Amino acid sequence: MTVRNFRDLLVWQKGMELVEGVYGLTRTFPKSEQFGLINQIQRAAVSVPSNIAEGHGRKNDAEFRRYLYIALGSLSELETQLEIAARLKYVKDDEIASLGDLVLELNRMIFGLIANLPKK
Repeated sequence: MTVRNFRDLLVWQKGMELVEGVYGLTRTFPKSEQFGLINQIQRAAVSVPSNIAEGHGRKNDAEFRRYLYIALGSLSELETQLEIAARLKYVKDDEIASLGDLVLELNRMIFGLIANLPKK
């Protein structure tokens, strides 16, 4: 398959799935977290496909790699925030399990993409 733009990247598509899942999950959080944890979780999730897209749009392997590392940082941030939500009993473990699986899958995919980018 030829990659014409970032939308063709499976890793970007999975990132968008993550965003949808996060927004669905945070709808159940207490309203008091609207400008706190909900906002942070949503921003971290949105950052993943956004950085993949921005890096791909740079048309430069070194820049793409840099943005992929930023996306990995956002995944780690999101993973931590989901753990916080679980510890605060805002979600049940089974509610975040599928998101956790998707986070791990995205981690592997991004690291794989970084490893396969040409190095100068």
